[in-house]
Amino acid sequence: MDRRLLRLAAAGFSLAAAAAVNVPASAAPAAAGSAPPACAPVRPAVPDGAAVASVTATPVPAGTFQVPGTPPLGGGQVADVPAHCEVTVTLTHPGANDLATVRIWLPESGWNGRFQAVGGSAYAAGNIGSVAAAVKQGYAAGTTDAGVDTSGLDSSWALNGQGRVDTALLENFASRSVHELAVVGKQVVDGAYAHTAFHSYFNGCSTGGRQGYMEAQRYPTDFDGINADAPAVNWNQFEVASLWPQVVMNEQHTYPTACEFNLFNQAALKACDKLDGVADGLIGDPNRCDFDPRRLIGAKVVCEGKEYTIGAADAEVVRRIWDGPRDSDGRRLWYGLPIGADFLPLAASTTADGVTTGSPFVVPAQWVANFVQKQPGYSAANLTYPQFAEIFKKARAEFDPVIGTRDADLSAFRRAGGKLLTWHGDADQLIPTRGTVDYRKRVEDRMGGSAKVDDFYRVFLAPGVSHCALNDVDDLAALTAWVEQGKAPDVLHATLPTADGRTVAREVCRYPMVSRYTHGDPNAASSFRCVKP
Repeated sequence: MDRRLLRLAAAGFSLAAAAAVNVPASAAPAAAGSAPPACAPVRPAVPDGAAVASVTATPVPAGTFQVPGTPPLGGGQVADVPAHCEVTVTLTHPGANDLATVRIWLPESGWNGRFQAVGGSAYAAGNIGSVAAAVKQGYAAGTTDAGVDTSGLDSSWALNGQGRVDTALLENFASRSVHELAVVGKQVVDGAYAHTAFHSYFNGCSTGGRQGYMEAQRYPTDFDGINADAPAVNWNQFEVASLWPQVVMNEQHTYPTACEFNLFNQAALKACDKLDGVADGLIGDPNRCDFDPRRLIGAKVVCEGKEYTIGAADAEVVRRIWDGPRDSDGRRLWYGLPIGADFLPLAASTTADGVTTGSPFVVPAQWVANFVQKQPGYSAANLTYPQFAEIFKKARAEFDPVIGTRDADLSAFRRAGGKLLTWHGDADQLIPTRGTVDYRKRVEDRMGGSAKVDDFYRVFLAPGVSHCALNDVDDLAALTAWVEQGKAPDVLHATLPTADGRTVAREVCRYPMVSRYTHGDPNAASSFRCVKP
């Protein structure tokens, strides 16, 4: 397997277990009753433009669930999944020649009275492993495949037989199928348990995070609470911007090794670690880290037995990657890699016969090739600055209305009483954290400022955390308490990874607050407090 994909798997790139969060008993509504659900093929009503192709219902005994597929998105196991009924509803959209599969799991006993829809990753719209994890927590849960590939790393469905974008499948993936999951899932729950779920939630990270934001923007009454983490919003900006490291290395004719990239991150950590008041192996507020990579010029590092000397060209590559893409006039197009985030997989390269070339990450490379350029064989490895700027502009013009997921008007979601909770790792190597902050600021500008937005939408930024890899976090418990008891979270409790391989307990602060050391043991969450930056 590609080493970069294994790296993502290790970082928690939408692994099934990441969706499971213990919900305290005090936050749970009264149980729906001890009677098992009616395991019958309920034929639901569906939104206009959709039709039911088939419905099946299958009782499934308790046991270990083998997640289909291969890592990083599949191939794992979820142990101790309780007995449940699996209802499968296949939908189609007349004239679209598509089949989208909705799968709903209904626990045979111990239902907590809630429905949870789970999102996907990369080009996968759903994750059945996350459904299994949710059922373990007592939820009736569901997901959809949107009629597209379920591996997450294959977008060959993008073009139809005429070489044009399959607009029906793209609409499914972008927005339509999760809405249909909400409509169908709640009806299946209602029919099986003889009453509606007390509350409905959406839970997802990465693509799943984007799906949650799209629900809040376009279908504001589908869910009472949305947990949307490391969200792939501003889709076209960040997807195309993910190729910026490749463009920089190509234009600078310089391809630093992984060891050299790591040296820059180590130096940045050393320079900025104490900005939160203590050296704890974390950059507490990357926005305050102004480490200049040129300070490393002349430094030496040994990579696999070979010594390298950091040159001015290496430092310039890093400076431009951290700064992010700009056009020919120097205007910012989007945000760069966060300081402290792993340079791989976005800045990967490969050497063959003594020649080093770029190796673009598969997800943005496929977006540009299959959707923007509509040429499956198109290579993004050798883009120039002008070519990059043109592709960036082209992607936004064609696809922002479909999948951009950047509408800052959440007034309908607020009126519906919905709550939106997001955490994002400050060291996210795939989706720049500043893109989420950018969206939050635009919502504030449109909807009356920070205090008013905090009433229904809160963001938490986690130092040192890579893509979808915040561990032991109580996000779903915090969301249910907010929805069901009106207790808005000021912090999330989690463990953070430090640069030396340890994990430390921390309270992850609500944006725009940041964590500052006060006194005591630096490994204890009680030694820090959240303050204004």
